[in-house]
Amino acid sequence: MFLYNVTLILEDAVAEEWLQWMQDIHIPQVMATGMFVSNRLLKVVDSPNEGVTYCSQYVVETLDHYNKYQETFAPALQAELNEKYKNRFVAYRSLMEFVA
Repeated sequence: MFLYNVTLILEDAVAEEWLQWMQDIHIPQVMATGMFVSNRLLKVVDSPNEGVTYCSQYVVETLDHYNKYQETFAPALQAELNEKYKNRFVAYRSLMEFVA
């Protein structure tokens, strides 16, 4: 099992709107791809960065599912995020493997 983590640092002015968009639109779209088995959304409370920091995390069973997501679905979903919140956030993405 693997965890796909997307950390976003958002401008304060768009943080509430982004959170609502994530919960109502983006996360349901990601989950509708069928590539992930679960997800969660977390707010970083001790971030050293300016703005508001969130982590959206998605559990994927296999690397094949992760790779299919990245190749087939991620470009359009990321493009929508980039268009909607252009120059209002910074994103960091990572893939982690569960070890315990």
